[in-house]
Amino acid sequence: MSCTSFSFPSWLQNLPLVEAVALELPPPHLNDNTADWDRFVQALAGRGFSPIHVEPAFLGSFTQAIRRGELAVTAVLGWRGTAWEMLELLPGLHRGQPFRVLGASVDVGTTSLVFTVVDMVEGRILAETAVQNPQVPLGEDILTRILLARRETERSRLQHLLIEVFNDTFEDLSRRHGFSLQSLFALTVAGNTTMTHFLLGLDPTHICREPYIPAVNRFPVYHARDLDLALPPLALVHVFPNVGSYFGGDLIAGIVAAGMHRSKDICLLVDVGTNAEVVLGNREWLIACAGAAGPALEGGVVERGMMAAPGAIDRVRIDLDTLEPTYHVIGGERPKGLCGSGLIDLVAEMFAAGILTPQGKIDTSLPSPRILLNGADGTLYVVTSADETADGLDLCISDIDIGIFLKSKAAMYTILSVITRKVGVSFEELQRICIAGTFGNHIDAAMAVRIGMIPDLPLEVYEGVGNTAGQGAAMLLLDRSLLRDMGEICDRITYVELNVNMELMNEFRGALFLPHTDRRLFPSVRLRGETATS
Repeated sequence: MSCTSFSFPSWLQNLPLVEAVALELPPPHLNDNTADWDRFVQALAGRGFSPIHVEPAFLGSFTQAIRRGELAVTAVLGWRGTAWEMLELLPGLHRGQPFRVLGASVDVGTTSLVFTVVDMVEGRILAETAVQNPQVPLGEDILTRILLARRETERSRLQHLLIEVFNDTFEDLSRRHGFSLQSLFALTVAGNTTMTHFLLGLDPTHICREPYIPAVNRFPVYHARDLDLALPPLALVHVFPNVGSYFGGDLIAGIVAAGMHRSKDICLLVDVGTNAEVVLGNREWLIACAGAAGPALEGGVVERGMMAAPGAIDRVRIDLDTLEPTYHVIGGERPKGLCGSGLIDLVAEMFAAGILTPQGKIDTSLPSPRILLNGADGTLYVVTSADETADGLDLCISDIDIGIFLKSKAAMYTILSVITRKVGVSFEELQRICIAGTFGNHIDAAMAVRIGMIPDLPLEVYEGVGNTAGQGAAMLLLDRSLLRDMGEICDRITYVELNVNMELMNEFRGALFLPHTDRRLFPSVRLRGETATS
């Protein structure tokens, strides 16, 4: 499985989470009886590295390294947030190859894990990959896994599966990209609240029980040895904090990556995954909420839906005269299904061509061989015929599929409406709307506006920002000041529950139509045959 690369923002400071410091210590003499370790700590303080924490079990080997190097040493120091920690002390002065200071970040998703290896000295990405979450066979949805984890033995099993794939992936990346695992001195991890609990072996039972309280929100700094990771034993593991059961470290990392917490402009971050999670705000304030709009928008609910992977149709256009579609398939393969962006395109194009009514029903009066009546499935539109698909079956979308999809698109628009209204911000005041995740890499904002999924705003307001959880985790490796930012974000952010009330339900019902029952909300969207003066 491949993953999409990213670039680091220009505002990132050059403050690596781990630094290597070469020192030549002043020699002791009869008038200076300073102990070896104290002499070393004083020299570090003179270079700005203070205070220093050391694990007592390693103190003996560290002091021996000072003597073996004849008072010339290279210290590898990791920032814990309040102090530097000695991770390794090498005799002699080490600079450049083959000595390297690397770090890794992992976006721990419910369905996949995204790994990034970063050279913390050069500030560049060395390797990236994504693998399936090994827990999926035990439960595709997170609730099934939480119920399984009520038993300690199963909780340990879920943790072991993650640790095993971490180690296997690190080994594979080191072999393919020519670096040593012993050079990986830091690991940053961002995941939703439940996945983070699984990784750390914490009991997630109460996450899904009212009043929905995690075991931990802000995590201590771990060492690699605490988690049986195949890295240097003292390699630091920084886990992004949660705000609550439904607002995890992946969203904190997303806020960091999007730079919302430093922006004077009001921004909106939408991360579409298992749920649609939304953050609104700027450097002065942040508010967040989540809703069940994710699965269908990722293509995971409709019959021929799939994730954005090779074989997925991710873009569709329909000829207004012939009603014939053209499409693009990820990877250039025979089509297997529709991912979220392909589904949005398809519904938007069917609506523009008049194949779909504003109520989301396929118009059977149109003279097209692609419109079929099929008993239990209702009316179908054939996107691609059996002789073109990977499985030899027609790839169709039905009235039932469209109905499911419209509920998700209505939920998305309703979530955006509710969260902006709660703080008295109009859509027109938003200077930037970031759409995160694989979904954000593929979505065509114009199509999403046409169906009423997102506000009718100038298209330049919308920005696909990709995997912000993975990017935010990788950014921490290069800028330790983000540890402070993360804490401030957690203190500042307000999470609101989307209560099921009459106002919310009325808004949701209005958003079930294409584009909406209130056409004034979408002035740029025209029905077929309409003109600007209609």
